[in-house]
Amino acid sequence: MEPGSPFLALRTGRPEGTPYTLTVHDLGLVHVPSGRLEASDPFVTLGEGLEVPVPAGAYPVRVTVADVSQEQDASHLREAYLSVVLADAPDAEVRPFVPEGRSTTDEHGEPLWFGVGVDAGTVGFADARAVRAATAAVDDWYGEVVDHGGPDSWFALQDSADHLVVGAANAPLPHADGENVVLSHSGWGDGFYPVVTTHDADGALTGVHIDLQVLTAEPWWNEDDDPSEA
Repeated sequence: MEPGSPFLALRTGRPEGTPYTLTVHDLGLVHVPSGRLEASDPFVTLGEGLEVPVPAGAYPVRVTVADVSQEQDASHLREAYLSVVLADAPDAEVRPFVPEGRSTTDEHGEPLWFGVGVDAGTVGFADARAVRAATAAVDDWYGEVVDHGGPDSWFALQDSADHLVVGAANAPLPHADGENVVLSHSGWGDGFYPVVTTHDADGALTGVHIDLQVLTAEPWWNEDDDPSEA
């Protein structure tokens, strides 16, 4: 997200600040027993992503989807946010996430943004410790987990309307103790997407969100090119 841009994660309808209608889909729980929540492109950087400290536990994950069609007839849908909900308390503040020990600005005094680099059109959340152990225990991660041809491969689950919602999946990690990955398509596709956190009036953490930048620019139909065709 950019300074001053609307933050509309987990909102429904057509809130002020966007030309798009929003819906929210429940993707089940993400289990984070280590207290280290990883945000990554799960098909490319799983086990190497940005880590956000959270209280150990299991939390709902929800995807906010924007209808970006010019007609607002649900003919063109894009994921706008992937969110882990730590508390249902009202959000009072949205903050760019900054890892421990890192500066909030670069050497020129410009704000730094930390987030997820995406090369496979997908973002996800998982327990950081569990994914490192799982990937180390599997010889052929792609062939045995991601796309082995069966109905429980991550690609198959992501494409299945019978699993959750097309474009998202909640899948167990192999060689884990109940830990899982919850993933979603990443809005317009590949790129860099900031991680932001929400906090209640006392400053307590209420959510961790990947902002997929769908709501930060003019509608695509006001531009020369449709980014969905890029």
